[in-house]
Amino acid sequence: MSSRIVVFGAGGRAGRRAVAEAVARGHRVTAVVRDTDKYRDLAGEGVSVVAGDVTRADSVAEVAAGHDAAICAAGRLDMPSTEFYSSAAHALLDGLAGAGVGRLVLIGIGSTLETAPGVVVHDAPGFPEEARAFSLGHTAELDVLRAAETDIDWLVIAPPPVILDDEAPRTGRYRTGDNRVLPAVDGATSFSYADLAVALIDEIESPKHHRSLTAVAT
Repeated sequence: MSSRIVVFGAGGRAGRRAVAEAVARGHRVTAVVRDTDKYRDLAGEGVSVVAGDVTRADSVAEVAAGHDAAICAAGRLDMPSTEFYSSAAHALLDGLAGAGVGRLVLIGIGSTLETAPGVVVHDAPGFPEEARAFSLGHTAELDVLRAAETDIDWLVIAPPPVILDDEAPRTGRYRTGDNRVLPAVDGATSFSYADLAVALIDEIESPKHHRSLTAVAT
């Protein structure tokens, strides 16, 4: 069944893959970016490109109206990570509620997963400070989502704490877990943007995880 999906941060590597996966499955996509002139190449059959600000509830509500589900792949480096991700979480919950969109799937980051009960990857000794500061933004986003009294059925999908492969082909295969890093299988040490997109669209077509941080891996 075809759905209308709004993708925030559609111009990035993860966002582009999500748009492509959704369209390949017959869904209609609204690709939300900050500057449409930079991302005209996203437009095509089944895809419309619009300008929007994921940190403003009114903008979220405007671009999300009439859609069935939302994906957030947005990120910004021109403002503190904690400020951006917490603001985006608030705006998404409020804006999507106002637009009547009930399902929200966000792309998380593997460094927020646990390696042991209560031990998060980004708290490991020697973890790069700049990367930790960015990861803490995703933690702030999770804090907002978990504390919210909302009817939005949200989910944060976190790939492994590795650099994702933008060249690897889509396999359509992945494992899911909980909020812990999934152990590597058969020596696999990477994960692709293409298969991350598969997981995202699967969770929109057939929601299996709800209001949680869920790890995915090869």
